[in-house]
Amino acid sequence: MRLTANRIAGILREHGYKLTPQRHAVLKVIAASHDHLTPEVIHEKARLNNPGIGLITVYRTLGLLNDLNLVCRVHSPDGCRSYMMRRPTDHHHHLMCSGCGKVVDFAGCALADLEQRLLEETRFNISGHLLEFYGLCPDCCIPASV
Repeated sequence: MRLTANRIAGILREHGYKLTPQRHAVLKVIAASHDHLTPEVIHEKARLNNPGIGLITVYRTLGLLNDLNLVCRVHSPDGCRSYMMRRPTDHHHHLMCSGCGKVVDFAGCALADLEQRLLEETRFNISGHLLEFYGLCPDCCIPASV
């Protein structure tokens, strides 16, 4: 189940943040998408309903949403980031195509034993983890016709 723009707006208010028209435009774009979107794409789509929104506002809103753990942030091999609305009950990770940039979510990482071992060896208080695999998707692996 995905969080909706209205639910996220309520969470922002609960944490003392204002819901500006610009923030609401960003929320609507992310909530409407089932894909990971770059800040630039979010900005482009948000401008359709809020022409005055600036790219820095998109970045600040994404930073706030990330700090509140409301969006899922993906780091691609080229250093770019993309975002999508977090699924509250779905712990997942990512496969990323270094050819076309496609992102595929997957669940079931089975890292509990590794986390426990790291806890015992380092006494580190682990609060979570991030797992991302890079490679080529099937479309990018198909050799070009000669």
